[in-house]
Amino acid sequence: MKTQEAISKRIEDLCSKNNITINKLANLAAIPPSTVKNIIYGVSKNPGIVTIKMLCDGLDITLTEFFDDDIFKELEQEIE
Repeated sequence: MKTQEAISKRIEDLCSKNNITINKLANLAAIPPSTVKNIIYGVSKNPGIVTIKMLCDGLDITLTEFFDDDIFKELEQEIE
C-alpha cells in the first residue's frame, strides 16, 4: 500500500469510527468537502501536513494519533 492510499483509508476508518460523513468531517475541519474527497479518491496524491492537521483537529485527535496505526507501519518503499 502506498502512503496516499493509507491516508485515505485512515480518514475513512476514522469517519466510520466516529459515525460521521466525509462532508461532516470537512465541516468540522473547516476545509472544503472537495479537498477531503480529493484525498479520499486519490485525486490529491500528496495531501499537505497542514491539511491533515486540520482533519485531525476536526476529529479531535493529534497528528500522532492519526499516524499511530498499523496501516502506516506496513507502507511500501516509495523511492525507486
